[in-house]
Parts: sequence; structure tokens; C-alpha cells
Amino acid sequence: MPESILHVNDLHLSFTHEGTPKPVLQGVSFEVFAGEVLAVVGESGSGKSVTAQSIMRLLNPDTACYEKGEIIFAGQNLLNQSEKVLAGYRGRRIGMIFQEPMSSLNPLHSIEKQLAEVLFLHKGLSKVKARPVVLEWLNRVGIRSPEQRLSALPHQLSGGERQRVMIAMALINEPDILIADEPTTALDVTVQAQILRLIKDLQVDLGMAVVFITHDLHIVRALADRVVIMHRGQVVEAGATDEIFNRPQKAYTQMLMAADPGDPPESIRENAATLLNVSHIRTWFPIKKGVFKRVVDHVKAVDDISFVLREGETLGVVGESGSGKTTLGRSIARLLEAEGKAVYAQNHDLLSLSARELKPLRREIQVIFQDPYASLSPRMSIAEIIAEGLRVHEPQLSRDQVEEKVIEALEQVQLDPAVRHRYPNEFSGGQRQRVAIARALILKPRLLILDEPTSALDRAVQREVVILLKSLQREHQLGYIFISHDLDVVRAMSHQMLVMQAGRVVEAGEATSIMTAPQHQYTQKLLRAVNEPL
Repeated sequence: MPESILHVNDLHLSFTHEGTPKPVLQGVSFEVFAGEVLAVVGESGSGKSVTAQSIMRLLNPDTACYEKGEIIFAGQNLLNQSEKVLAGYRGRRIGMIFQEPMSSLNPLHSIEKQLAEVLFLHKGLSKVKARPVVLEWLNRVGIRSPEQRLSALPHQLSGGERQRVMIAMALINEPDILIADEPTTALDVTVQAQILRLIKDLQVDLGMAVVFITHDLHIVRALADRVVIMHRGQVVEAGATDEIFNRPQKAYTQMLMAADPGDPPESIRENAATLLNVSHIRTWFPIKKGVFKRVVDHVKAVDDISFVLREGETLGVVGESGSGKTTLGRSIARLLEAEGKAVYAQNHDLLSLSARELKPLRREIQVIFQDPYASLSPRMSIAEIIAEGLRVHEPQLSRDQVEEKVIEALEQVQLDPAVRHRYPNEFSGGQRQRVAIARALILKPRLLILDEPTSALDRAVQREVVILLKSLQREHQLGYIFISHDLDVVRAMSHQMLVMQAGRVVEAGEATSIMTAPQHQYTQKLLRAVNEPL
């Protein structure tokens, strides 16, 4: 029998809000054995991430109260240890990959400095000695041209690249236990497969244990030795992976296993009007060098792309991280400058309108961003965040009318309206993403650009959101540009597809045809990575 290196025993945790304790974890117990991968699975808000953060004692001691239980590591109860002892474990013996890299990386420090700092703190390596180790790990996690990225700041990397930096930071000291909280959420399927193989290889080479928190059941089945199912702060079922998948005992586990994004969408109307006509759009970023900062080349993030989107239609855009998917969406929404044409509603060329001319169209063209924590103001309540667009575009509404619409929007995304007076930091990643969706939907747009809108959601909630988006689309004939690396969700949502690689479209056409009979080898590679995540 392998040695137990971590034991969470009867853990009870409450968060205090306005003097009132609210139970979050209720009797959570599980063990982690040396050299195994333990997957922790459950819906958003089930307590997965809170449990992971409790192991490293990362929760705010002013609001988090451990009422009962123990967390035993290296023969010590971590709940009773000083900050000095815990600091020696964090990042050295226990590594952690966080769900949202933009909020975890320091925006003022270069990538090299942040990775080297971990080596300095735990191994005393100087900057000179740390550099080759940093480069090695950036290579291992799939950062392209790592030498050129050493001086990059987090905002200069894509969402997937930022997550890869976080993974390198967690693994660089080769810890005894790796806690991975949705570590592949922001990654496309091919890089996801690389990262999963990397984690698996290191786990075998180092005898490292992995606590893997995820909502992706494909990953769980391919990676995990054992599974813990959580629901509303409790462990409802635990066991070997094959047992849980093939013979789930609890109704909640059976519901998770049966969750699927759904069937492909219904066909659009034959006489559907053209909503958006994009012609030869390109977004190039200049590369400047020398004393006079002359332009010597360009990064061709989006290079000569054309497509037509009709009312009631969804265009799925897929491709690896850095392929230009997000840049394409932001260019159409005029959040980035681009060349070409993007004719909206037959008579508005979005790329040539002035800021004043564009403003009335902003309510009709909404964007849901990839990282909900970065796109939600931490100083505003959920109600204020969701209502912000209404105050700009419908200033005549009374306070009661605004609140009524906010409540309706929260109910649409399956959030309790009672939470509207709380702040983003009080929610899980999946709950924050639903707030971001509600903020976009409240204005009832005609064109919605969705940048990884379900990436932070578990399968059950993904299905609910997909059903919601399809229902809204049928009712209001909305057009969607659906950017995602999750091909199961793209299959369920999309009528047409664009497959992007290095800023260009390598394959385009009906989504069903591309999914069942891909013609380009790159598309074939993406689909293989979905079916074989390891």
C-alpha cells in the first residue's frame, strides 16, 4: 500500500460575512498517496478550490474559520503551523497551480523575475544561475521562443501562455505534492495534452502526488488514479477512477457523468439576414528595434480572414493559444485596431466608424471575456457590475427597474439574486464567469462575441449555459462568435467553424462536417487531442 502523504480529516470551514458564519466545507475527508493522481470533481461552488487553498492555508484568516478537523502533511497538522513553517512548504514541498493566472502573476514583474524568485527563495539561486533553469521550464511547458519572453510582462502574453507560466512556477522546485486547480482551463486541446503529459511524466519521475481539480471529465478519466466527488461542501462519493465512471453509486455522480454540452444546434432560418460580413480583416502588431524604434517586422496575429455571420447563427472559432482567436474577436469589436471590413447589419462598417458613431452600437455588440476575474471590477458589487451597461445605455430607468433587470439576468445564468450585493472575490471562478455572461446579456445584444465563456465552468453548468445561449439565440435571433478550445462545446453551439493557426484560417465550413471529416492535418491534430488527452 502506498504511503499516505496528505490526510484531510473531517474538515469544517465557514466564511464570516457581516458577522454571520456561512458553512462552506462540512466534514471533508480524503487521503493523498505518494505517486498518485487524485482528481477532485464537482460543480462550481462545491468547495473544490476552497479545499485546495485550505491545504496551503491561503484563505484570508479574517474571514475563513476552520471550525473542526485537521490537514496532516509531513506528520504535522498544517492548521496549527506558523506562517514561517508554512512558507517553507509553499512552493517548495507543496506546489500550486491557480485557476486564474492574470490575478496570480505580478503585473509589474517580468516572467523571468517571477520564476527566478521562486528559485531564489527556496534554493538560493542567483539570477545568473536561475536563468538556464527558467528557460528549461519555459520550454517544457510549451512557451514559444522563451528567450524572447523572459522580459515579457503578464499582460503581454495570451491567456494560455500565462497559465503555462503559472505551471512552470509551480513545478520548478519539483514539489512532493502538486495541487492543480483547473490548470488547463485556459489552454487549447493540443497544449492541454502536452501539459497533462508533462504533469504525468513528472509525477512518475519524482514520485510526486497530484491533487487535480477540474470539471473536465475527459481529463479525469485519462489522468486520475482515484476520484473524489464534491457537492455543496461535502464529499459525496470517492473511489478508483474506473469504479466511479463505470459504476457511480450516488445520483449526483450519475448526473455529472451524464452531463454533456448537448447536440448540435438547430438549423438557422433559410431567409436569415446577414448580421456581420467580415472581409480580409487583418491585425498586425509592429516589431520595433533600434534607438529610433523603427518597424522591422510585424506579428501577424490576424491575417486576411473573411466570413459571413447570419442572424441566429453561431460561428465557432477554434485553434491553439496564440493562434489569433481572441485577437479576431477583439478586432471586430473595435477593442483593437484592424484593417479590412466588418460590416454589421448591412450598413455599419465597424472598422471605419468613429468612436461617437460606434457608441450606440456597443449595446448591440457585447463581448464576454476569457478571464472573468480580470474583467470584473473588484470595487463594484455584482449588482453594480451587471447594471453598468444599463446606466450607460438606458439612463432613464429607475433604480427599481434596474434592480429588476439585474435579478432577471442573474436568474438567467442560474445565480441566486440574493448574491447581487456581494463582490467578485467572494465567488468561485465558474460563478464569476456567469456574472460576466449576465452583464453581457442584460443589454439584449444582437451580436455576442464569446471568448471562452464556458472555460471556467464544470460540465453540468456548461450544459446549462449552452442551453441558455441556444434558447436566447432562438428567441432573439442573436448572432454568436464563439471562441473556444473546448471542441465538445463548439460542436454543441456552432453552425459554422473557423480553424485558426498562426493568425490564418486553415479550414472553414459547416461545423458538423469539420468535426466528423476534417480535411486539414492541423484540424485532425486538434480532434485527436480531444479524444486522447494523454
